[in-house]
Amino acid sequence: MKITRAGANASTRGPREWFTGVVRVDPLFTAEAPGRVAGASVTFEPGARTAWHTHPAGQTLIVTAGVGRAQREGGPVEELRPGDVVWFPAGEKHWHGAAPHVAMTHTAIQEVVDGSAVTWLEHVSDAQYEG
Repeated sequence: MKITRAGANASTRGPREWFTGVVRVDPLFTAEAPGRVAGASVTFEPGARTAWHTHPAGQTLIVTAGVGRAQREGGPVEELRPGDVVWFPAGEKHWHGAAPHVAMTHTAIQEVVDGSAVTWLEHVSDAQYEG
């Protein structure tokens, strides 16, 4: 058994290369081999969002606070609320973030495959974000 105490992992600001707006990432866990799963709590200030991206083994989001948005390529912008669980299949291009006037926090869970859990792509335009 391993217990990681709250506050053991420092918060970081989401890099501008991967996010638009103010985003805080709080690492929660990274599995030890042979496990591959990792998770973080991510807080998006109003209007903040990820860039488009994919995950080699998919991603699960659990919305824990606020109001958010998410979109898969070719689909509509969807509203997210606390308790919602979102699954993006492996390789599906998508983005997620806060609503325009309300912050959003979610727990993001994904697996590391060949040393990578995500492939970052282009930023989401304001027009795409607004739907």
